[in-house]
Amino acid sequence: MENKLERKYGLFTAICMVVGTVIGSGVFFKAQAVLDKTGGNMLIGIAAWLITGLLMVICSSQFAVMATKYEKVSGVVDYAEATCGKNYGYYIAWFLVNIYYPAMTGVLAWVSARYFGEIFGWGAAAPEVMVMAALFLIGSYALNTLSPKLAGKFQTSTTIIKLIPIALMAVVGVIVGSVKGTLPENFSQVVSLPGGSASGALFAAIVATVFAYEGWIVATSINAELKNPKKNLPTALFIGAFIVVAAYVLYFVGVAGGASTADLMANGAPTAFSNIFGSVGGKILQICIVISCLGTLNGLMVAVSRGMYAIAARNEGPKTEVFRQVDPATNMVTNSSIWGLLVSCLWMVYFYGANLTAGWFGLFNFDSSELPIVTLYAMYIPMLIMWIKKEKDVGVFKRFVLPVLSIGACLFMVFAAIYAHGITPYLNARAEGKFAFPVLFYLIVYGVIMGIGVLVNRKKK
Repeated sequence: MENKLERKYGLFTAICMVVGTVIGSGVFFKAQAVLDKTGGNMLIGIAAWLITGLLMVICSSQFAVMATKYEKVSGVVDYAEATCGKNYGYYIAWFLVNIYYPAMTGVLAWVSARYFGEIFGWGAAAPEVMVMAALFLIGSYALNTLSPKLAGKFQTSTTIIKLIPIALMAVVGVIVGSVKGTLPENFSQVVSLPGGSASGALFAAIVATVFAYEGWIVATSINAELKNPKKNLPTALFIGAFIVVAAYVLYFVGVAGGASTADLMANGAPTAFSNIFGSVGGKILQICIVISCLGTLNGLMVAVSRGMYAIAARNEGPKTEVFRQVDPATNMVTNSSIWGLLVSCLWMVYFYGANLTAGWFGLFNFDSSELPIVTLYAMYIPMLIMWIKKEKDVGVFKRFVLPVLSIGACLFMVFAAIYAHGITPYLNARAEGKFAFPVLFYLIVYGVIMGIGVLVNRKKK
């Protein structure tokens, strides 16, 4: 008799999956990126956080509605299969397991190591940081594979811990910044927008915040292990989304109270922590940040380790008899986890070579922390269209209004990504007599990986 995954997680764990996977690293290191993209313009930066947050709330609300209708093995893959058919469900699953989840996981391993390294004065791309990144990645894999229940408790604990530095900076940063005058000065500062365009800066900042807001869909990966999933999953998505938006906006404002925008653009959020809480307090809060990032890494590892199982459980993909095996001792899909670890390692190496060095891959250097996220938003669109067409037994709001808003949100994200990672780099490179169009070369890599997935499945059939 084939072993199956047990329903071992409750509502609180599901909410922690949403909040804990989304809040973790992006809010800390993307705050600096947002200021860079906006030239230090706080109002445009806050607008970017709010707009992307609204898009996340809209899309997560739509998937919360889907969660009340569909339930099988792996959330978003189930929704894709139910709306667009078995083949599209397979394409989504293949993309998630070989591009999206591992790319995000590899980046999070590095981000966790980066903030750990800052405690000891290591550079962002120092050898020590990359070694720690590998150790964090392997450690997260071991935790999830050997003890999935412990991994769930770890997710819950890190979610609580990670809210400490965010809450402290949001409250204390605003108070200190207001008293010292740093906050009003940052808001009133006249800046020079990159490219001279407010709209261009806003689009670039929105794309930068996408990484920070992404991760909510990861919660759907534990669908088969969630108690009462048709009730608990939509509740977790809805509550978690609003917690995240509030935390991000308040934190961003609080950071601006701890240091000048020039210092934040040059040195990142740790500068604000040290200025407000002193060197010792800053170090303690940095440790909280590391734990926060490790919680996000754990949440992504939960998803990536179950990726091949979600495919094999449908009798699709390569070696289905191998990847759908569940270890009776740990109730974990060990073979699927090994695949997830391997692909995550490859994507981490790519991120290092493409983004932390002069560029190992020539024209094929692109940001693997952002483009896969926007690709997933594009892949939601056919699902939403088919939902409108098929679901005739739901009300007008759930059938038309919410999915149409979600389609608009997805289209906006795709346009913003093309503008930020395609048009802007092209124009900048052209001015220097060069050629650069990262989106195009990312799509080539995407096409090759997806093509392999199609060929594998065709051979199987």
